[in-house]
Amino acid sequence: MDTQQTERAAEWLARAQQEPGHAWHEWAETGVALLPLGRRFVAPRLAEALVHAAVGTRAPGAVATCLEELLDGPVIYDDRTMGGTYYPLMGLLRGQVWKHQAVAPLLAEGTYLGVPRIGRKPPGTQWAVPPRRAGDLCEPAAVDALITLACTAARQAEQ
Repeated sequence: MDTQQTERAAEWLARAQQEPGHAWHEWAETGVALLPLGRRFVAPRLAEALVHAAVGTRAPGAVATCLEELLDGPVIYDDRTMGGTYYPLMGLLRGQVWKHQAVAPLLAEGTYLGVPRIGRKPPGTQWAVPPRRAGDLCEPAAVDALITLACTAARQAEQ
């Protein structure tokens, strides 16, 4: 991704805050900005085991490639929480019902998410799949399909 696209994507993310300058300050100081969910995007919390079941691998590079292909949007990975957690950034559901709350809780309005600076490297909160442009988000249907695939794979593994 070119520098101009990266800057536009970062600016779009920062504008999730009422004061985008706060996001820029947090990215400069810590590499992670707390952004409010429910204004521009929402994010389900996907346990690492759930994602690994869906994509059939644990190798970080292969997982990232699979997520990029399956979700076609940005995904945050945090290796410091709950054994590893993925957060695909999705568009607002606009009247749709999130049917995976039990296995992949939807984080939305009233919740803040640690969003890494684009290009931030491990450890900690980082991009598994960085945003490619301003407004780049995963389609809820694609995330739904990934979770359904994971649940099916988990059931088959139990048999």
